[in-house]
Parts: sequence; C-alpha cells; structure tokens
Amino acid sequence: MSQLTIEASTPLCLLQDAGRFGVRHLGITQGGALDWPSMAWANWLLGNALNVPVIEITLGGFTVVAEQDCMLALAGADLGAQLDGQALAPWRSFKLNKGQRLHFTQPLLGARAYLAAPGGFDAPKVLGSSATVVREELGGPDGLGRALTKGASLSYSMEAPLLMREIPRDRLPDFKSDAPLAVVLGAQIGHFSGQSLFDAFNSVWTLDSRADRMGIRLLGAALEYQGRPMISEGIPLGAVQVPPDGQPIVLLNDRQTIGGYPRLGALTPLALARLAQCLPGAKVQLRPVVQDTAHREHVEYLRRFSNR
Repeated sequence: MSQLTIEASTPLCLLQDAGRFGVRHLGITQGGALDWPSMAWANWLLGNALNVPVIEITLGGFTVVAEQDCMLALAGADLGAQLDGQALAPWRSFKLNKGQRLHFTQPLLGARAYLAAPGGFDAPKVLGSSATVVREELGGPDGLGRALTKGASLSYSMEAPLLMREIPRDRLPDFKSDAPLAVVLGAQIGHFSGQSLFDAFNSVWTLDSRADRMGIRLLGAALEYQGRPMISEGIPLGAVQVPPDGQPIVLLNDRQTIGGYPRLGALTPLALARLAQCLPGAKVQLRPVVQDTAHREHVEYLRRFSNR
C-alpha cells in the first residue's frame, strides 16, 4: 500500500468518483466529479477504470507529500502545480519520489484539477460510490462526507504502471472556448415571455461568485416566467432554474433532488463539464438544442473518447 500525506488543503478539495446513482428517490443527490471528462482522463493515464476515486482540487491551495515512490496522474485545470518547486503541467502521468512534495498554487487555466493514483484512492463505498457530498455527510476517505484536511493520509493499493503517458494535444478540452453552452429545452420553456427567450439565448451571462457544487448563478437580463406556479418535481443534472428574481441558476452534482422553480431546460453533460472549469466573472452564452441533437453529440464524444 502506498500513501500520500496532505500538508495543505481547503474545504474545496474533495475525493470524488463518477457519483452516486439510483438513490435520488431517497432524497440523496449524486455528487461526483464536476468535470467528468477530466476525471476520466486522469484515470486513463494510469490505466485505471475511468470512474475510480480521484482528488478534485478546486482553485489550488492543496499540497501532498509522497511516503513512498509513486506514479500519479494529473488532468483538468492548470492550477500552477509544482513538484518540489518545479512547474508540472497537467494532462500527464508523472513520478513522485519518496519525500517529494506536490503543491497546487492558483488557477492559471480552469478551476478544477484531478489527481489520480494507480487503481484509484482507497475509500469505502457508501450507497455504491465514494463521492464526497459534504452536505449529506456521505463519501470521502472515511465515508462521512468530509473534505480533505491537513495531516490526513490517502492510500492506494495497486502498483504503478511502468510507462508514463501524456494525453495527445488534439484530445484536450478547450477551457478557453467561447462556444455557447448547449441547453436541452425543458417542459416549461413555452411559459417564458418571448423577450425572455430571446434574452436567454442571445445574451452574454456572467458567472456569479455565489457558486458551489450545488449550483452556479448566472447574472444578466431578468427572465420572466408567465406560467402557473409549479409543484416541486425532480431536478436533473444541469437544470437551469429561474427563481423569482429572473436570474438563472445552473444546478450541479450536489444539487437538491426536487424543486419548484421553472426551468429553461438542462445543460448537456459536456456543457456542464466546461462550465465547471469557468471562474467567477467568466462570460458564457447558452445555445438551445433538442434532446435528439444533444444525445447524438454526446454519443459522438463518447465514441471519440473510447477510441483514445
């Protein structure tokens, strides 16, 4: 068994996997990595199953020290990672010798980095997943939903691969992309005013600093819902809710399971992953798509991913 000791951390550094499914009828959310392709790439670099536990590091402020020689992998945001003071770029596996220190400073490109270990980090499965949801006190290294803390140890049991790998440049996501985020139109779309629908898909939205793993608020034109009051109903991942103030909220992995605000629709999984890498103050636009188009685009992405 190999171990990493945490020298510095923040409440935003969590152990995550693909998430918890089949439990929303119990009022339990799914959790899991916000940028799921980057999590999968980090695991791919080490030959892991693509959904095993990794560390999701948000905005930096995280440091680990190797207790044994080890091989790790890094994907996602460039958070100014340094290996004993030397810059370490993401999207590659790398060796960390006993006593060496891996430190994440601050965002240079993107918001969330994913650190993987051979076979995935050891953690108990709670309702089928090790994903950390702090609000629900589920998941993480001890199963109690705690963020990673200074002085704690992280272990993994598999031997490291013999070869270091790097993700081809043409497979890397574009965190600088200004392409609109795809939104699958929802059941209440016809109950917004015509002006609101024009504004929703033809305006630039600013990401509010009021953001966490539950959701991200968009600031811009106030949208007007003209339908009847709603009865609370199940909320899908990526739902774009519009509360009474007219400022949309995109709901993420740690969202509540039901809600009564009307929705424009829901961001596609790929659009959500890109949104998760945007910092507060970033500008985004929305693009309406029908479900068949969104499904076709998602299947095509997974096909390219499987041909890696």
